[in-house]
Amino acid sequence: MKILYLDIKDFFANRDMLEALEHYTNESGSHLEIVKYPYEYNESKVRNDAEFEETFQKALRNSVPDFVFSFNFLPVVSKVCKQEDVKYVSWIYDNPEIFLYSYQVINPCNIVLMFDSKEYEKFVNGGIKTVHYLPLAASTRRLDAITSTASEKEKFAADISFVGSLYTERKQYYEEIFPKLDDYTKGYLEGIIKSQLQIDGVNFIEECLTPEITSKIQEASNIYPYPDSAETLEYLYANFIINRQVTIIERKEILTEIGKKHPLKLYTYNQNNTFSPEGVINMGPADYFEDMPKVFKESKINLNITLRSIQQGIPLRVFDILGSGGFLLSNYQADLAYHFVPGEDFIYYESRKDMLNKIDYYLKHDDERIAIATNAHKKVQESHTFDVRIKEILDIVNSI
Repeated sequence: MKILYLDIKDFFANRDMLEALEHYTNESGSHLEIVKYPYEYNESKVRNDAEFEETFQKALRNSVPDFVFSFNFLPVVSKVCKQEDVKYVSWIYDNPEIFLYSYQVINPCNIVLMFDSKEYEKFVNGGIKTVHYLPLAASTRRLDAITSTASEKEKFAADISFVGSLYTERKQYYEEIFPKLDDYTKGYLEGIIKSQLQIDGVNFIEECLTPEITSKIQEASNIYPYPDSAETLEYLYANFIINRQVTIIERKEILTEIGKKHPLKLYTYNQNNTFSPEGVINMGPADYFEDMPKVFKESKINLNITLRSIQQGIPLRVFDILGSGGFLLSNYQADLAYHFVPGEDFIYYESRKDMLNKIDYYLKHDDERIAIATNAHKKVQESHTFDVRIKEILDIVNSI
């Protein structure tokens, strides 16, 4: 089978997926033929790009692949694949992923693999027949080969570590529009943010945006759906503005609360390293391939605080932690509790108080903590590697 693979360097999972594809051998000993097609991801050209469409059409005709693969859904690729009658497999890597709402998503050539079961259910219930549920994965082959030197063990050793964005290094739409809103709208938004911060496992932001509130946000933000897209204003504002603000507040509050009781190492892209409350050591960014696995391996507790727009899915970071053999303490995510066993493979917290209590407990119970991390690593190795996912993807492709 021949695959035309869109090689997108900016996506972290790209390297592991490509390596797994090249490593694949089926039961009869046959390998996949991989045709790498370099693709420079540019959000402004993902919907329409005449130059790319012309060259990509030629590439399809020259290579004649059984299917095209990319991470995330690229409408411009789907458009050309539809014209050439070639299957297009896209594995969603981000949430929110605005391009899923492009009209091109209904093209019969598409096989869209969605890592968040909530988003998948939404599309299926909306009558979209081109989507399938598929969690993300980890490369235990790569992660197991990574070891720390004595100096690296000392550098990365920690009781608690958190690797993730604070989202303050990016454009902060909420902070930008807030001064432009009237007092009623400000109070309403602050109210639903405070309410959402109290609840894990259910996200109600989008449902709380009334037509009146949505209109006020639209006036202040001047953000509109794309003309060739089906996303609603409520979806846009909930996921790109409000859920991001909830995540900013939540991550800062949780890290601050932990730091008051336990030393914590924070690895983040915040370039100015301005967030360093009591007990929190801001380490700056950790290189995804070189440093991050060592952080997970050398930390007693690895904390996950999921971006609020990922409603039920397992973030790639969680697979990285478990695949590295790290111990995971996470907020509740339905997909995580479905694929892994709470209390055996990972621990989740139900409240801030519960989180602090569980940190206290597992810092004192090394044997239990290590056993849980070992269980999770074994389960990832058996059921959640990129090697496993490729077999699942090929089964889906061959069934259509």
